[in-house]
Amino acid sequence: MPPANTNKKQKLIDLKALGRASECLKTIAHPHRLRMVEMLLSGRYTVGELAEACGIPSHMASEHLRLMQRCGLLSSQRDGRRNYYEIAEPHLKGIMDCIQNRFG
Repeated sequence: MPPANTNKKQKLIDLKALGRASECLKTIAHPHRLRMVEMLLSGRYTVGELAEACGIPSHMASEHLRLMQRCGLLSSQRDGRRNYYEIAEPHLKGIMDCIQNRFG
């Protein structure tokens, strides 16, 4: 049995920061949101394109996108009459890589 780590001083993440991390992880913890992130990692998309890929109505896709944007994971940019969404948090790539390696 390995010895206990009673003498090691490990620098732990502040609990408030872990609380923020938990909220963001809860935000993406939905199959449709994960699909949207997966798509957005390869480029920018409109609500309609993301909704179609998820098989959901546009108003539902908009709500999912709004939640992820509020958490700082996504950004949007208007181009004429269309609003395009893109990844704002580059660390989402690592999270999706982990998901792909484990479940893909």
